[in-house]
Amino acid sequence: MTDADLTHRITGTRRELEQTLDELGDKLNVKKQAGILVGRARAAYGENPVPFIAGATAVVVAIGGLIAWAALSGDD
Repeated sequence: MTDADLTHRITGTRRELEQTLDELGDKLNVKKQAGILVGRARAAYGENPVPFIAGATAVVVAIGGLIAWAALSGDD
Protein backbone atom coordinates (compact mmCIF):
# COMPACT_ATOMS: atom_id res chain seq x y z
CA MET A 1 0.00 0.00 0.00
CA THR A 2 1.46 3.35 -1.03
CA ASP A 3 1.58 6.47 1.07
CA ALA A 4 -1.03 8.08 -1.20
CA ASP A 5 -3.39 5.12 -0.72
CA LEU A 6 -2.91 5.23 3.02
CA THR A 7 -3.48 8.99 3.12
CA HIS A 8 -6.63 8.62 1.02
CA ARG A 9 -7.91 5.85 3.30
CA ILE A 10 -7.20 7.88 6.45
CA THR A 11 -8.95 10.91 4.97
CA GLY A 12 -12.02 8.84 4.16
CA THR A 13 -12.08 7.31 7.62
CA ARG A 14 -11.80 10.75 9.22
CA ARG A 15 -14.70 11.99 7.07
CA GLU A 16 -16.84 9.02 8.15
CA LEU A 17 -15.94 9.59 11.80
CA GLU A 18 -16.75 13.28 11.54
CA GLN A 19 -20.13 12.48 9.99
CA THR A 20 -20.89 9.92 12.70
CA LEU A 21 -19.98 12.37 15.45
CA ASP A 22 -22.16 15.07 13.85
CA GLU A 23 -25.10 12.64 13.73
CA LEU A 24 -24.57 11.67 17.37
CA GLY A 25 -24.35 15.33 18.33
CA ASP A 26 -27.67 16.01 16.60
CA LYS A 27 -29.35 13.10 18.36
CA LEU A 28 -28.02 14.19 21.76
CA ASN A 29 -28.96 17.85 21.25
CA VAL A 30 -32.01 18.10 23.51
CA LYS A 31 -33.07 21.52 22.26
CA LYS A 32 -32.98 20.41 18.63
CA GLN A 33 -34.81 17.15 19.35
CA ALA A 34 -37.48 19.04 21.33
CA GLY A 35 -37.97 21.37 18.39
CA ILE A 36 -38.41 18.40 16.05
CA LEU A 37 -40.92 16.84 18.46
CA VAL A 38 -42.88 20.09 18.71
CA GLY A 39 -42.97 20.34 14.93
CA ARG A 40 -44.30 16.80 14.64
CA ALA A 41 -46.93 17.45 17.32
CA ARG A 42 -48.08 20.61 15.57
CA ALA A 43 -48.35 18.77 12.27
CA ALA A 44 -50.29 15.92 13.91
CA TYR A 45 -52.60 18.41 15.65
CA GLY A 46 -53.19 20.16 12.34
CA GLU A 47 -54.17 16.86 10.72
CA ASN A 48 -56.41 15.59 13.54
CA PRO A 49 -56.88 17.64 16.74
CA VAL A 50 -59.40 15.23 18.33
CA PRO A 51 -56.85 13.04 20.22
CA PHE A 52 -55.15 16.13 21.64
CA ILE A 53 -58.45 17.63 22.78
CA ALA A 54 -59.53 14.29 24.29
CA GLY A 55 -56.20 13.96 26.10
CA ALA A 56 -56.34 17.49 27.47
CA THR A 57 -59.92 16.91 28.63
CA ALA A 58 -58.90 13.68 30.38
CA VAL A 59 -56.07 15.49 32.19
CA VAL A 60 -58.40 18.28 33.33
CA VAL A 61 -61.00 15.78 34.56
CA ALA A 62 -58.33 13.77 36.41
CA ILE A 63 -56.91 16.86 38.11
CA GLY A 64 -60.40 18.05 38.99
CA GLY A 65 -61.20 14.63 40.44
CA LEU A 66 -58.05 14.64 42.55
CA ILE A 67 -58.80 18.13 43.86
CA ALA A 68 -62.41 17.16 44.68
CA TRP A 69 -61.26 13.95 46.35
CA ALA A 70 -58.71 15.84 48.44
CA ALA A 71 -61.24 18.51 49.42
CA LEU A 72 -64.12 16.15 50.21
CA SER A 73 -62.31 13.14 51.64
CA GLY A 74 -62.58 14.35 55.22
CA ASP A 75 -59.05 13.23 56.12
CA ASP A 76 -58.19 16.42 57.95
